[in-house]
Amino acid sequence: MANYFIGVDIGTAGTKAALVDLNGNIIASAYEESKLYYPRVGWVEQEPEDFYMSAVNTIREVIRKSGVDPQDVASIAFSGQMAGILAIDKNWKPVMPYDSWLDIRCKDYIDYLKVNYEEFLIEKTGVPPTVNHLPKMIWWKRERPEVFEKIYKFTVPGIYAAGKFAGLNGDEAYYDYTYASFTGMYDVYKLTWSEEISETFDIPVDKLPRLVKPWEVIGELTSETAQKSGLRKGIPVVAGAGDYIASCFGAGLTQVGQCVDVAGTASIFSISIDKVIPDKRYKTLLYVKAIPPELWQVGAYINGGGLCLRWFRDEIGRYEKKLGEEIGKDAYKILDEKAAQVPIGSEGLIFIPHLGGRAYPYTPSIKGIWFGFTWKHTIGHLFRSVMEGIAYEYYFYCNIAKSIFKDLRFSEVRGIGGGSRSEVWRQIKSDVLNMPYVILNKEEYAVLALAAIGGYGVNVIKDYIAIINEWVKPVKRVEPIRENAEKYANYAQFYQELLTSVEGIFSKHLTLLA
Repeated sequence: MANYFIGVDIGTAGTKAALVDLNGNIIASAYEESKLYYPRVGWVEQEPEDFYMSAVNTIREVIRKSGVDPQDVASIAFSGQMAGILAIDKNWKPVMPYDSWLDIRCKDYIDYLKVNYEEFLIEKTGVPPTVNHLPKMIWWKRERPEVFEKIYKFTVPGIYAAGKFAGLNGDEAYYDYTYASFTGMYDVYKLTWSEEISETFDIPVDKLPRLVKPWEVIGELTSETAQKSGLRKGIPVVAGAGDYIASCFGAGLTQVGQCVDVAGTASIFSISIDKVIPDKRYKTLLYVKAIPPELWQVGAYINGGGLCLRWFRDEIGRYEKKLGEEIGKDAYKILDEKAAQVPIGSEGLIFIPHLGGRAYPYTPSIKGIWFGFTWKHTIGHLFRSVMEGIAYEYYFYCNIAKSIFKDLRFSEVRGIGGGSRSEVWRQIKSDVLNMPYVILNKEEYAVLALAAIGGYGVNVIKDYIAIINEWVKPVKRVEPIRENAEKYANYAQFYQELLTSVEGIFSKHLTLLA
């Protein structure tokens, strides 16, 4: 009986494939690191064919490790990076490299959109001008018109790989609605491509793929890819979803008011809601369609927030890193223990975590700062302040959401990603947000979501929401400490005042460096 499901998540750092059974157990998984290319300063690219081959390679390894008969695989579904773009011709051949979400070549067009069309785009799409598909499309149209002319359909890594697996052509290209809502071209009220945005920026709608539901079967596995990956020909390939949204659903965000902290490369704070009220005042929150069609995820993220901790470990915590290697202990654990000895607020030390520029609201001139450090401050203070700075940014996002959804009850924050393993950081976030912080019994949330919707798409699973809530359960709940929450509210407000104060200084600094 075909009762196993394959999920493939094509992320920035690498591709992960997993084989999941009907009880939500990951039977086997495999990972392949990505190759990123930097042709110019500020440019970040990947080769489209690498996405396909990494999926083939990791699936082949999963089948080998699991020992499962390929005849028992019921479906394959893909998730992947959401903000970058690539493009194909009519025969599904790439006509450009993958223009990564880390790539900032389109910065001038983001600035142009922000100055001239910000309110228009927020009202139409729920997404403020930032690094997403629209400014990238404009860049390719204006700066590489000969390439733009060859584009039959725009696509993204997960869908490119899925299309190769199913042998699709350009006319069969698709976006599920989670990807579509992040493009800057999707009308959040009509739930379709916006003709008005298309006409305003001269981006032809016919270069955008058809829209599907995440659980729709978009094709079947070809004999060529079946042979390469160790699978059987004809396995249904299910549309899937964007990686961030798949992770939210895989973490069990199925009810209004649930929040998630994606403590990964990009630190994301997001809330499940059931209506769209564009953030016209702060121009910070973005709306992305959730997998359950009645829900949206509203929130924002720190571009490379999680990278701040890795940078700290590698550049400042070198002693702790070396010590960890010598005694067989994770350097982050050593740094956590030092941070735990520091009073809340790091004794007045404030860290601004925007080493890659602030993404929401879009103020890329802002960079990193340590403010208020003295001879008293130790490496423990410095490390704790990094964790607190990210939590203060979440506080800002959360307060905007509370001002928009005045009657919404924010129930809990579910932590996923590597950063959620830190006991110190969990308590900091719980205190700063004044909300319970919940730890779950599973990991690899994107592939769990893909298994659930993949099984639903082929009628093996009858209720994809119910099955996720069966598979994923809270195992630990960190409650906010009232006294800490009150103190942190003052620190978080000061953090925002500091950001407002330094924005102009950073803009001048950027001019000096030009």
